[in-house]
Amino acid sequence: MISYYKTVGNVIEQIDAIENDCWINLTNPNDAEIAAVTQALSLDPGFVRAALDEEETSRVEAEENQTLIIIDIPFAQKQNDTLTYETVPLGIIVTPKNIVTVCLKDTMSLREFTEGKVKNVYTNLKTRFIFQLLYKIASHYLLYLRQIDKISSYIEKQLHVSMRNKELIQLLDLQKSLVFFSTSLKANDATLEKLLRGRFIKIYEEDQDLLEDVLIEVKQAIEMSGIYSDVLSGTMDAFASLISNNLNIVMKRLTVVTIIMSIPTMVASFYGMNVSGIPLPSFWPATIFSFALAGIIGFYMYRKNMF
Repeated sequence: MISYYKTVGNVIEQIDAIENDCWINLTNPNDAEIAAVTQALSLDPGFVRAALDEEETSRVEAEENQTLIIIDIPFAQKQNDTLTYETVPLGIIVTPKNIVTVCLKDTMSLREFTEGKVKNVYTNLKTRFIFQLLYKIASHYLLYLRQIDKISSYIEKQLHVSMRNKELIQLLDLQKSLVFFSTSLKANDATLEKLLRGRFIKIYEEDQDLLEDVLIEVKQAIEMSGIYSDVLSGTMDAFASLISNNLNIVMKRLTVVTIIMSIPTMVASFYGMNVSGIPLPSFWPATIFSFALAGIIGFYMYRKNMF
C-alpha cells in the first residue's frame, strides 16, 4: 500500500499524488508500487527493498542525493490469545525534496503520524520529521517494555496458583520478545550515534536536542530490556526448580504408598500359595495383622514428614 501525506497549515493531511515536501509511506508495497516511487523520485531500488528484508539490521547509508536510514521498529500482534512483541525494519529514505518510509507492517508508530495524533509535524522540515519519528519509535519501545513487565507479573501470579504449560510458554514468548528488543535497540543506538555526528543528514541546532532525547530514550529502553530479561530469566529458572521439586515430592509420596501397600500384598500372596505349615492358618487374622502393620508403618512415615 502506498499513501502520501503533507503538512497543510499546521495539520498533516493525506494527498493524492507526490508533491514537493511530502511524505511517501509505503506499507508492504508490491513491485508496481516500488517501481512507481523509485522512478518518480529517482531512488535506488536497493534502498527500498532493503527495508523489506525482515533480517535487515539497523544502519545508515548515503548515496548521491539520497540517504537511507534503517531502524528496527517494535510492533505487537496477537497469536492464539497471546500478545507477542517483535521488531521489523523501517526504512527512511531522505531526498532533497521528499521523505519516503518503507515498512512491512502498519505499526502503531507510523499510524500515529498518519492519523494526525502527533502534533507539530511538518513534512517540509525533513530533519525534524525524522527525529520526531525516531522519538516516537523509542517511546513505543518503552511502552511495550512496560506492557511486557505487567504481563509477566500477571503470569507469575497465575503460576503461583497452578503451574501449567500454557503460562510457562507465555513467559518463554515474553523472554524471546525481550531478546528481540534488546538486540534491535543496541543496533538502533549505534545508528543514532552515527546520525548525531551529522555526516549523513544535516542537523540543525534546534533539532539536535530532539536527537539527543531520542538517544536518551533508546538507552533507557536498552537498560529496561536488560533488567526485565534478567528478572524473567530468573523467574523461569525458579519455576523450573519448583516444578522439578514438586515432581520429586510426588515421586516420594508414590514410593511411600507403594511400600505400605506391598505389606498386605506380600502377606496375601503367601496365603494364596498351596503350601502347609504357614502360621495363623486362617486367612483373616493374617490379613488384619498385615493391614495393622501397614497402618503403623504409614503413621510412622507420616510423623517423619515422608508424605
